[in-house]
Amino acid sequence: MSSVPPTSPAPARMDIQFREFVLLCACLMAMNALSIDPMLPALPEIGRDLAIPHPNDRQLIISVYFLGLGFGSLLFGVLSDRYGRKKVLGWAIALFIVSSVACASAQSFTMMLVGRACAGFFAGASRVITVGIVRDRFKGDAMARVMSLIFAVFMLIPVMAPSFGQAILWVAPWRWIFWALVILASLVLIWMTVRLPETLLPENRMRITVRSLMQTVGMVMRTRSSIGYMLASGAVMGGLIGFILSVQQIFFDVFEAEHIFPIAFAAIAGCMGIGSLINSRLVQRFGARRMSQSALIAFILIAAVHLAVILTGMETLATFMALQAMTMMTVAFTASNFSAISMEPFHKGAGVASSFQAFLTTALSSALGSIVGRAFDGTTLPFTIGLLVFGIGSFLIVIWAERGKLFTRPHHGGLREAEIDFH
Repeated sequence: MSSVPPTSPAPARMDIQFREFVLLCACLMAMNALSIDPMLPALPEIGRDLAIPHPNDRQLIISVYFLGLGFGSLLFGVLSDRYGRKKVLGWAIALFIVSSVACASAQSFTMMLVGRACAGFFAGASRVITVGIVRDRFKGDAMARVMSLIFAVFMLIPVMAPSFGQAILWVAPWRWIFWALVILASLVLIWMTVRLPETLLPENRMRITVRSLMQTVGMVMRTRSSIGYMLASGAVMGGLIGFILSVQQIFFDVFEAEHIFPIAFAAIAGCMGIGSLINSRLVQRFGARRMSQSALIAFILIAAVHLAVILTGMETLATFMALQAMTMMTVAFTASNFSAISMEPFHKGAGVASSFQAFLTTALSSALGSIVGRAFDGTTLPFTIGLLVFGIGSFLIVIWAERGKLFTRPHHGGLREAEIDFH
């Protein structure tokens, strides 16, 4: 891939401390959670106000966001490889804010879906560019550790988000959930603009040409570990999206437990944060492959136990919450590790590779998750079958990616020379 001439301005030395760097990256990635989870308790009210005919159709408010997220993910990493991470991310967040204003003002279901698709499209930048920023400074197991720390902080948002949305509904209409999102995204944009320096080195900037894009995408497709772990991640995340699409109806309709939904959701999502924190402590010792492959096997076993509980008529709110909490913890181990493994080969073109990764995993997980969501029949059976099938599929892909050799550690990932203050 061709580089930008050396006359390009050099990025400023990173004067942001490591803890602030992790926190800012977590907040950037958390904009997606803020765009999804606070809406869950409001879906029935939104459905009534916008005259949405079928309860399952309310899931489209979430689904079209993921659809936009996938396509946005394909574009913004590419642009950030050419024009720099900070500039592209800043413009995308600004347009995300405009799209959220449109959602807050929507007077029809169609207008809401258009606004949500646009919001998801521009939010794609916060996901892929943040991964590119981390890859600019770290690689291998070190990147997996940093991504786990970011994910652990990030998980505080979905833990609190439904309660945040419910709290707004107690004092204001559902539209104020979107207005609150506008305010929070604006604060993150200001923080990023003031504190985050450009992380992409001049020699790593790429010209946007069809040839250069195809070279990087071709390298992803030819690199067995990269494409394999991207597909495996998409399969596992399909279960997570299926959970997000179905969870409101499961608590409201299956267990008639809408009064505890925010707290229950927080407890389940909080296990993902705990898992990410544990992973950040252990991944450099045991390796991303060993940690994630062990977690994937646990994911499959938990789903199998859950299916047995349902088929024997023993499913209760308590069993659902306990098994889902354990499942979400295993997802935390796979998410950041799979991402780090698939990004290992990309020193140059990290933005393009991150874009392709995010597009592929989002497209696959959204499609699989939507199948689970649309199959909701008033029970937890379709959702649990989906988890088991997705887990087995992901495991088979990992076996293919590793040529049948699991629990290996090909090399120890280490920190790249980073312009970050670790104090």
